[in-house]
Amino acid sequence: MPNYVKSKRGYTSIEFDAKAVQKAYDKRKKANKFPTSISLPEEIVTELKSHAQTKGIPYQTLMRMLLIEGLEKLRDRVKP
Repeated sequence: MPNYVKSKRGYTSIEFDAKAVQKAYDKRKKANKFPTSISLPEEIVTELKSHAQTKGIPYQTLMRMLLIEGLEKLRDRVKP
């Protein structure tokens, strides 16, 4: 398992190309997303927003994460 740096001081000896990092981030952010719409009860959206706020992320991101995790679990169940 890799070691992760927990503070900015740990990055002082690392050199990287900020433009390349930003380009890769932008490419990944745009990649393979298809806009869709879903109707949910107000209570569900309120709960999603609450959980997302505690995690410090937008609630749409949390919904996407939950959908992806749920699909991965379904795939694991279906595998022979």
